[in-house]
Amino acid sequence: MAGASDRDDTSGMFSSINVTPLVDITLVLLVIFMVAAPLIASSPSIKVALPTAASADETRPSTLALTMARQPGGGYRLFHDGRPTDEAGVRAVVPGLLKRQPALQAVIAADRGIPYGDVMHLVDVVKALGVTHFALDTQPGP
Repeated sequence: MAGASDRDDTSGMFSSINVTPLVDITLVLLVIFMVAAPLIASSPSIKVALPTAASADETRPSTLALTMARQPGGGYRLFHDGRPTDEAGVRAVVPGLLKRQPALQAVIAADRGIPYGDVMHLVDVVKALGVTHFALDTQPGP
Protein backbone atom coordinates (compact mmCIF):
# COMPACT_ATOMS: atom_id res chain seq x y z
CA MET A 1 0.00 0.00 0.00
CA ALA A 2 1.61 3.26 -1.10
CA GLY A 3 -0.08 5.64 1.33
CA ALA A 4 -1.24 4.23 4.65
CA SER A 5 -4.20 5.91 6.25
CA ASP A 6 -5.38 6.06 9.83
CA ARG A 7 -8.87 5.19 8.68
CA ASP A 8 -10.12 1.67 8.48
CA ASP A 9 -11.77 1.67 5.05
CA THR A 10 -14.37 -0.92 5.98
CA SER A 11 -15.94 0.77 9.00
CA GLY A 12 -14.99 4.47 8.53
CA MET A 13 -13.46 4.66 12.06
CA PHE A 14 -9.97 5.65 13.11
CA SER A 15 -7.73 2.71 13.93
CA SER A 16 -4.98 4.63 15.78
CA ILE A 17 -4.75 7.38 18.39
CA ASN A 18 -2.54 10.46 18.03
CA VAL A 19 -0.59 10.61 21.31
CA THR A 20 1.42 13.73 20.50
CA PRO A 21 -0.86 16.12 22.48
CA LEU A 22 -0.76 13.76 25.47
CA VAL A 23 3.05 13.66 25.39
CA ASP A 24 3.19 17.47 25.08
CA ILE A 25 0.96 17.98 28.11
CA THR A 26 2.93 15.42 30.12
CA LEU A 27 6.24 17.14 29.34
CA VAL A 28 4.84 20.56 30.25
CA LEU A 29 3.62 19.21 33.61
CA LEU A 30 7.00 17.58 34.19
CA VAL A 31 8.80 20.88 33.60
CA ILE A 32 6.40 22.71 35.95
CA PHE A 33 7.02 20.17 38.72
CA MET A 34 10.78 20.29 38.18
CA VAL A 35 10.79 24.06 38.55
CA ALA A 36 8.41 24.11 41.53
CA ALA A 37 9.94 21.24 43.52
CA PRO A 38 13.01 23.12 44.83
CA LEU A 39 10.79 25.98 45.97
CA ILE A 40 8.54 23.63 47.91
CA ALA A 41 11.33 21.49 49.36
CA SER A 42 13.42 24.39 50.65
CA SER A 43 14.00 24.86 54.36
CA PRO A 44 11.21 26.15 56.60
CA SER A 45 10.35 29.73 55.81
CA ILE A 46 11.38 31.96 58.67
CA LYS A 47 11.66 35.41 57.19
CA VAL A 48 14.93 37.11 58.04
CA ALA A 49 16.64 39.96 56.25
CA LEU A 50 19.99 38.35 55.51
CA PRO A 51 22.97 40.59 54.90
CA THR A 52 24.24 40.64 51.34
CA ALA A 53 27.72 39.71 50.21
CA ALA A 54 29.16 40.00 46.72
CA SER A 55 31.05 36.75 47.16
CA ALA A 56 28.20 34.76 48.72
CA ASP A 57 28.20 31.10 47.74
CA GLU A 58 25.43 28.55 47.81
CA THR A 59 25.63 26.65 51.10
CA ARG A 60 25.13 22.91 51.16
CA PRO A 61 22.29 21.50 53.25
CA SER A 62 23.30 20.99 56.86
CA THR A 63 21.84 19.03 59.71
CA LEU A 64 22.41 21.99 62.03
CA ALA A 65 20.60 25.02 60.62
CA LEU A 66 20.25 27.84 63.14
CA THR A 67 18.24 30.97 62.40
CA MET A 68 18.24 34.14 64.45
CA ALA A 69 15.09 36.15 63.65
CA ARG A 70 14.77 39.69 64.97
CA GLN A 71 11.68 40.48 67.03
CA PRO A 72 9.86 43.79 66.57
CA GLY A 73 10.24 44.86 70.21
CA GLY A 74 13.96 44.10 70.29
CA GLY A 75 15.94 40.97 70.82
CA TYR A 76 15.72 37.86 68.67
CA ARG A 77 14.20 34.39 68.47
CA LEU A 78 16.39 31.35 67.84
CA PHE A 79 15.22 28.52 65.58
CA HIS A 80 16.76 25.10 64.91
CA ASP A 81 15.61 23.63 61.58
CA GLY A 82 12.58 25.91 61.63
CA ARG A 83 11.48 25.02 65.17
CA PRO A 84 11.76 27.53 68.02
CA THR A 85 14.51 26.77 70.50
CA ASP A 86 16.91 28.54 72.83
CA GLU A 87 20.60 28.27 73.70
CA ALA A 88 19.94 25.38 76.08
CA GLY A 89 18.12 23.52 73.29
CA VAL A 90 21.10 24.01 70.97
CA ARG A 91 23.44 22.74 73.69
CA ALA A 92 21.25 19.65 74.09
CA VAL A 93 20.91 18.72 70.40
CA VAL A 94 24.43 19.35 69.05
CA PRO A 95 26.27 16.50 70.85
CA GLY A 96 23.86 13.92 69.40
CA LEU A 97 24.28 15.36 65.91
CA LEU A 98 28.07 15.29 66.25
CA LYS A 99 27.97 11.59 67.18
CA ARG A 100 26.08 10.78 63.98
CA GLN A 101 28.05 13.14 61.75
CA PRO A 102 31.53 14.08 63.03
CA ALA A 103 32.08 16.54 60.14
CA LEU A 104 28.90 18.45 61.02
CA GLN A 105 28.53 21.88 59.46
CA ALA A 106 26.46 24.52 61.21
CA VAL A 107 24.80 27.18 59.08
CA ILE A 108 23.81 30.29 61.01
CA ALA A 109 21.36 32.70 59.38
CA ALA A 110 20.98 35.92 61.34
CA ASP A 111 18.85 38.93 60.54
CA ARG A 112 21.02 41.93 59.70
CA GLY A 113 19.42 43.92 62.55
CA ILE A 114 20.70 41.56 65.25
CA PRO A 115 23.74 42.91 67.10
CA TYR A 116 27.05 41.41 66.00
CA GLY A 117 27.85 40.35 69.56
CA ASP A 118 24.74 38.16 69.75
CA VAL A 119 25.64 36.42 66.50
CA MET A 120 29.21 35.83 67.66
CA HIS A 121 27.93 34.46 70.97
CA LEU A 122 25.96 31.81 69.06
CA VAL A 123 29.03 31.03 66.94
CA ASP A 124 31.06 30.60 70.15
CA VAL A 125 28.41 28.28 71.62
CA VAL A 126 28.46 26.10 68.50
CA LYS A 127 32.27 26.02 68.38
CA ALA A 128 32.49 25.19 72.11
CA LEU A 129 30.22 22.19 71.52
CA GLY A 130 32.72 20.77 69.02
CA VAL A 131 31.40 21.92 65.65
CA THR A 132 34.45 22.93 63.63
CA HIS A 133 32.76 23.73 60.32
CA PHE A 134 30.26 26.54 60.21
CA ALA A 135 29.01 29.15 57.80
CA LEU A 136 27.17 32.42 58.12
CA ASP A 137 24.28 32.51 55.69
CA THR A 138 24.02 35.51 53.38
CA GLN A 139 22.10 36.34 50.27
CA PRO A 140 23.90 37.14 47.03
CA GLY A 141 24.26 40.85 46.46
CA PRO A 142 25.01 43.02 43.45
